[in-house]
Formats: sequence, C-alpha cells, structure tokens
Amino acid sequence: MSSIRHPKDFWSGVLFMGIGAFALVHGARYTIGTAARMGPGYFPRILGILLLVLGAILALRAFRLQGAPVPGWKWRPTLLVLGSVVLFGAIVKPVGMAISTIILILLASAASHEFRPREAIISGVLLALLAVGVFVVGLNLQLPIWPGQS
Repeated sequence: MSSIRHPKDFWSGVLFMGIGAFALVHGARYTIGTAARMGPGYFPRILGILLLVLGAILALRAFRLQGAPVPGWKWRPTLLVLGSVVLFGAIVKPVGMAISTIILILLASAASHEFRPREAIISGVLLALLAVGVFVVGLNLQLPIWPGQS
C-alpha cells in the first residue's frame, strides 16, 4: 500500500466518513419516507451518504497529491474555544443573551494569534444583536436579553 502523501486531506476524509457513518447508523432508526413526503430519517441518511462519499474522495485523493504534514496539536486555542462555549451555556440565563454572546466572541477570538480586542468587541456586539434578533425576537425563545430579566 502506498504512503499517505497529504495527511490533512486523509484525516479530513476519515473524519467526514466517521460523521457520515454515525448519521447513517442513527438515522436508520427513523422512517425515510419519499422525496415528496420526507420522513425524519431522510435528511440524516442523505447527509450521511454525502459525507461518506466526500470523505472517501478526500481520503483517496490524499494518496495522489502532495501536501503539508499535519501540524502539532495546539491546546490553548482548543481550550479557549471549548471553554467559551461552555461558559456561554452556563451564563446565558443569569447574564442574558446579549452579554453572554459578547463574552463568547471575545474569548473565542482570543484563541487566534491575530486577536484584536477592538474588532472582537465590534463583532461580539453585532453577533449579539443578530442572536437576540434571531433567537429571542424571531424564534420567540424564552431567553433573557439582559441580566435580571426572566
């Protein structure tokens, strides 16, 4: 068997195939229906098949094309992004949707080596407005916008 010449494509393909297989296995519990009357299993099954095909193409392509090696794992950005999402979930009700979204964007942006606080604050405010507009106003979810609201 030939060696993997493009490790990024290979591992991306393996990841896509894993997610596609997961979607197929768990989507098989639901009825598929027809194209005209889609059942709850239709979308997961189609998505799973597409991810499997795309993953196979990427993984096979990795044996032909030359690419850079996969860089080493960086813990700081991973922990900052995951921690910001967990913190958002923990504080969204007591602090409100607007402030917790701004905090999420600030912390997640700090994971980048190109972090600029001013741009992160502007992005956070704009995304907070969008989140409040979509989830609280548009979808009518019962989330407080500011601290002290219930």
